[in-house]
Amino acid sequence: MQLPEDQLRAGHIPADVYRRLPPGTDVHKVVIVQEAPRSYTGPIVLTLVVVTGAVAVLLVIAFVAQVVAGAAVAVLSATSGLTYTINRAAKHKRRRSK
Repeated sequence: MQLPEDQLRAGHIPADVYRRLPPGTDVHKVVIVQEAPRSYTGPIVLTLVVVTGAVAVLLVIAFVAQVVAGAAVAVLSATSGLTYTINRAAKHKRRRSK
């Protein structure tokens, strides 16, 4: 029996627990309850939920900002004649003549 769990399964009571038992206690009827090992599932899931929520909020803010900017450009172009153009001309590579 190497581990304390093996001792408890075999019915042996550790000395420090035995000393804390009140006098006259029937040792055969003592039940030792061990604390469950810590579960890391909760903190990991919470972290993933927080990160996912933060990304979702940032995406919503970016979408709203884009819609507001588009609406502002549309209103300004309709009222004051301001125009906004996007130049997306492709850059052509020059060929070297031989």
